[in-house]
Amino acid sequence: MKKYFYIIISVLVVTSVFGQSAPGVEGENIVPNPSFELYASPPIGWFYKGDHYTTVMKYWSSASNASPDVYGPRVRVPSHWAAKGFGKQTPHSGSTMSGITVYGCTEGKPHCREYIQIQLSEPLVVGQDYYCELWVAPLSKGLRVNNIGFHFSMEQYREITDGLLNLKPQLYADEVLAPENGKWMRFGGRFKAEQEAEYLLIGNFFHDSLTTAVPALESSLPFSYYYIDDVMVKKVPPILPVPVYDDDLLRVKLEAGKVVALKDIYFEYDKWELMPRSYVELKKLLKIMTENPHMAIEVCGHTDNTGTDEYNLDLSEKRAKAVVEFLTKNGVSPSRTKYRGCGSNQPVASNATAAGRQLNRRVEFIILQVE
Repeated sequence: MKKYFYIIISVLVVTSVFGQSAPGVEGENIVPNPSFELYASPPIGWFYKGDHYTTVMKYWSSASNASPDVYGPRVRVPSHWAAKGFGKQTPHSGSTMSGITVYGCTEGKPHCREYIQIQLSEPLVVGQDYYCELWVAPLSKGLRVNNIGFHFSMEQYREITDGLLNLKPQLYADEVLAPENGKWMRFGGRFKAEQEAEYLLIGNFFHDSLTTAVPALESSLPFSYYYIDDVMVKKVPPILPVPVYDDDLLRVKLEAGKVVALKDIYFEYDKWELMPRSYVELKKLLKIMTENPHMAIEVCGHTDNTGTDEYNLDLSEKRAKAVVEFLTKNGVSPSRTKYRGCGSNQPVASNATAAGRQLNRRVEFIILQVE
């Protein structure tokens, strides 16, 4: 048996909950697809690199080259991994769950740290208390460990490594998570957001030497692997107001002929389906349209210069149409909206750099009339 001791670093842990009911929280869970039931494409095989997980899961992605796993009705675990117990766990809810390796670098385990990440449906509000939780179940033959936690960030990670990410979690399990084989265990806690954040990462952000590892059986594997399900992040009252900045859409002066850029509008890669984070900005546009019943707009989609002109025109039009359809579904008359695709014909930055291409992938609207 090997056991490593750990040092608690200064993090924003207030309370940890093991197997208890969640405390009083309010509002919606701001983690999209929290139980991994939605797929971007159906899983049909095993996962050998991070891109596989990212391709299959809707909204979730791998934060590194390592390969988190998805377990669902169509997943077939290779026999040599099934012999180690992979895939024998049933989901905590629904029919799908994820799985990540969280310990084993010092033992030479390939992909010894795996991390899953997701863009929140709204950013964290500075000073707001949040409650976070997830359900975990260890691989039956794997080590039981502590330190699995939550890291919130303004940026999405795609690190070229299959090992430890040097990030500081806002909340982590300082006790070993050791439910009985086949059983699920709730881990959760509260923290106060000290800065805005758009993304959530889940994994073990501590070195093996700072992590406690306990074997479940004498024949334990020399690494730790946990199934993950039902992730939640919610606000804890009192609920703070969301700050409104000078460049906020709600502060735009409405004038006919003005071109207004919509911020934080996200689509699936190479698709036109709106990502959950987009609805924060779209609800502001809906509010403006509702409060100004005679206002009419034309929504324009733009792309970078990757791909053919014909393809870009088609994609940008479909993305502009998705915005208009959101407004229509929420009560805005179709007579007040138009849409068109501009492709890559109206860049606002150079397409020679990644940053410039990102700026060129945008959605704007033109105010046709106000009164």
